[in-house]
Amino acid sequence: MQSFSEQCLDMARSILGENLSSINEDGSIAPMAGEEPRYDESGHAALAIGEFYRATGETAQGDYDLVDLSARSITNQAFREPVQENGLAYAALGLLSWGPAKERNQVWERLVDPTRERLDTLLLARSDYQNHWQAFNVAKAVTRYSMGLSKKDETGKLIDRFLERIDQHSSGKFVDDYPENLGGGFNIYGVLTFVFIRQALQLHANINLKERKLPSLRTYGEKYIKMFPDLIRHDGLGWAYGRGIGAYGQMHCISLILQGLRDGWVPEEQKTRYFDLFRRLFHFFFVNYLDQESGCLVIRDAERDTIPEHTTRMANFDAARYLSQWSRLARSIATPATAAAKAITPKPAGRFIAFDKGNRKEQGLFLYRDPNSGLHTQLPLISGGGAPNSDSLPFPHCPGVFDWPAARYLPVMLPELTIDGKQFIPAYYGKRIVTGLGPRNAFYFRYEQPELITKEEQIQSGIGGCKVNWTFEKDKITSEFAFTVKANTQLSQMRYMLVIASPHSRYRLGNTLTLGQEGFRCSVVRDDFHAQWQETEVVSDNPEYKTFYGKVHYLQTLLRDHPLIMRPGQTYRLTVTFRPDIATVEG
Repeated sequence: MQSFSEQCLDMARSILGENLSSINEDGSIAPMAGEEPRYDESGHAALAIGEFYRATGETAQGDYDLVDLSARSITNQAFREPVQENGLAYAALGLLSWGPAKERNQVWERLVDPTRERLDTLLLARSDYQNHWQAFNVAKAVTRYSMGLSKKDETGKLIDRFLERIDQHSSGKFVDDYPENLGGGFNIYGVLTFVFIRQALQLHANINLKERKLPSLRTYGEKYIKMFPDLIRHDGLGWAYGRGIGAYGQMHCISLILQGLRDGWVPEEQKTRYFDLFRRLFHFFFVNYLDQESGCLVIRDAERDTIPEHTTRMANFDAARYLSQWSRLARSIATPATAAAKAITPKPAGRFIAFDKGNRKEQGLFLYRDPNSGLHTQLPLISGGGAPNSDSLPFPHCPGVFDWPAARYLPVMLPELTIDGKQFIPAYYGKRIVTGLGPRNAFYFRYEQPELITKEEQIQSGIGGCKVNWTFEKDKITSEFAFTVKANTQLSQMRYMLVIASPHSRYRLGNTLTLGQEGFRCSVVRDDFHAQWQETEVVSDNPEYKTFYGKVHYLQTLLRDHPLIMRPGQTYRLTVTFRPDIATVEG
């Protein structure tokens, strides 16, 4: 792992070399052209510099004084109004990275008294969160105690509270990032939370506390680690659904795997497998998001996009932080001896991961892969947080094959019914979820919605319900949606859409999946709505239609645009099959 460690440091130096100049005299961060700054970017910069110092011991990068830049960034974050707790947590760990003893911490020595007093006040401020922001409270508590700003250490209590909240909101013991209202935001931020808390504990001055809390964290954190073998695609694509994926869908997963390998969360007999997973994740990240000419991370350009909250500058500092962290972790991990390869006949495999199961709702993730065709999908049934977008909708997410526009709502591979001016979609929650193996060794994933739900995640009682059945038979996918109503109901429109996109023309691997010439090979088997395919909409030149990985080129819409009286006792079905022509892009 030594060569990998050095490779990571080289890339971290390159990224910092291109981004340190963005730190202004007052510690604020100058945005990339065409972007607006975030108020927590100074904290991200401070932690990136701190992690680089931990990995190298260097206090300068070229002509830049890292101690001075860190002090400026921390000062700016401390006096930012309104207070940004996430940025403050990053800045706090950035400060702690230079050492827990104030009299030997070079950055603390560089801070002026008003900044020290401000940090003392802010780190003592009490707050409480139900989502991944609770990790920021842990970081604040770690810094508060380790820097000697408080004699009382609240870290253990905050970690216990964080784990208790997981138990309250998830029967499967996963982090719910949107527990309010419907609840069920089981996305990549759960991985981020464990990575961030574990990083904070590593900096804690009380080593005994870290040892006491690691077993509890492992009980929950390793659930994500156990997902990865079925989640990660053969080309190294990692977490590919929900909010904030793309480059972060790679970075968070790599960090958790390396932390798990370091802490012994991965069984000895599984280490070779997880080394292969992390190598694939890293290779995908390296080729798809790092510009080899400029040395910067590229998360949005003319062909791809990400959520508005993720700025390019923040992502670059986060990448430098993670690369420094990976370098440090790699030095503490021994490469396992290569196990003898077993002759295994590739077979289709399906797995359901239950995130939450209760009387109110059930949510989870269905993973399917067919090694012969290369099809590998992630089908989530989760909340999107109340903001309509396609990132969290329950269809087979498979970038390059089954795509969707980043951070934008379209009813992708799902029927959207408009009734009384509201759009209903069979997403976000289910009941009586059933998965298993059916005839012809086909895997199925079924759920019911006793009450319809709007695209804004508002359950509307008294209108009707829906039953959904997805079937995966080798390279063939069948989706069936059966709607019923409780009284005569006028449907004003039914819309169902397919998105045709392509991987990035420059940043891509040679074995990345894409649609071949024959496309989806889609067939509407049954349509009780009597909808019609509309003329294909070309959006290649529309900057609003990009994925996290490439460009959207075409939209295909199955539409019924005139009223239909839906009658009680009658079932209205839409059944669509796919057998996508899967190819790989040219390298």
